[in-house]
Amino acid sequence: MTDWPKPSAGSWTEHYPDLGTGPMSFEDSVSPEFYELERTAIFERAWLNVGRVEQLSKVGSYFTKEIAIARTSVLVVRDRDEQVRAFHNICRHRGNKLVWSEFPREEVSGSCRQFTCKYHGWRYGLDGGLNFVQQEAEFFDLDKPTLGLVPVHCEVWAGFVFVNLAAEPPQTLREFLGPMVLALEDYPFDRMTEWYEFRAENRSNWKLFADAFQEYYHVPGLHSQQVPGQVRKPDASFTCAHFQIDGPHRMVSTGGARRWTLPAEYMYPIERVTRSGLVGPWESPDIGELPPGINPGRVQPWGIDNFQIFPNIEILFYRGWYLIYRYWPTSYNTHTFEGTLCFQPADTVRKRVEHEVASVVFKEFALQDAGMLTGTQTALEQAYRTAGITGYPVNDQEILVRHFHKAVSDWVDDYHGAQAGAGR
Repeated sequence: MTDWPKPSAGSWTEHYPDLGTGPMSFEDSVSPEFYELERTAIFERAWLNVGRVEQLSKVGSYFTKEIAIARTSVLVVRDRDEQVRAFHNICRHRGNKLVWSEFPREEVSGSCRQFTCKYHGWRYGLDGGLNFVQQEAEFFDLDKPTLGLVPVHCEVWAGFVFVNLAAEPPQTLREFLGPMVLALEDYPFDRMTEWYEFRAENRSNWKLFADAFQEYYHVPGLHSQQVPGQVRKPDASFTCAHFQIDGPHRMVSTGGARRWTLPAEYMYPIERVTRSGLVGPWESPDIGELPPGINPGRVQPWGIDNFQIFPNIEILFYRGWYLIYRYWPTSYNTHTFEGTLCFQPADTVRKRVEHEVASVVFKEFALQDAGMLTGTQTALEQAYRTAGITGYPVNDQEILVRHFHKAVSDWVDDYHGAQAGAGR
């Protein structure tokens, strides 16, 4: 593989000296106590991407999002003024969950004119206002204007719907995203509305799966059948072309080519026939001039950009399509993974088949990473409880793993340190 030039500091990690180069502790991924600190310091304060505007195609469209780590359910809706709003999914009468279908813990979506509580029939408008109370005269001094749904801070960037559960977010969404991410906003996300969605429950800390997609050092070993033969050699190198950090966010670019092809013996027959696979259709559609945020290192030839937006979403840009990962913590050693492949709608049968093949090959690729997670989680827990291992060497290709865990630690330390200081 190409040996890409490193910064003048001599390595990517040393280009960001605050990261350090010593062994890393992964105690943050095995500690129930740290998980509780993340809950309040990060997931109840950071901007969280819960979906896209395509899920709210018309007035009255809605969806719910279960955020287990924050112990909350959020209702997102497009109101009569076409504004995207979010509310806590709670009826103000006796606290029943307002919007759900057959199973209260499952997410739902749909369209309606108003929301009606299943328990006692209270009704709420799309703006969250309380419209109707069954047998209203039976109540004492009922103040309906104060009993609307409790709003959640909600903002939209480039079609991505974000919520913030804090009473007062420490930053606006744009301040939180920062210049590196904002430089992506002219990408034609709105044209890529053919989606292939995957969801899996994983027995590992949420950060460990994110780690797997933040470095390509593992590719020759774990994905050996999906890389060129020269990469499989024991002394071969597989390096990325560009790394970049901006606040708590980070990105990596790989080199590439106009077409991603492997020798025939390393491809499934369906890939050869359809001319599509892991990185999408071999013949990528022209989507016009890309925004300046894509390929910020100006890598030539360029392959893939992976932008990791703190805390739990990644957006990967390929030629002509993009991919979303989200990691939702459910306990200190479990999480829900969501993956969505987003293409421009196919206008021929062949293009539709190309998209289907890409989605299936992606699923296998992701399962290879996911298959390692329980082993990693259980071994790390053993390491801290019985083996006495507290540090692990991390190389320059794993710079974003180092940065990610530092960003998590910084948010926890800053918030809880300030809370402790205020309590003195």
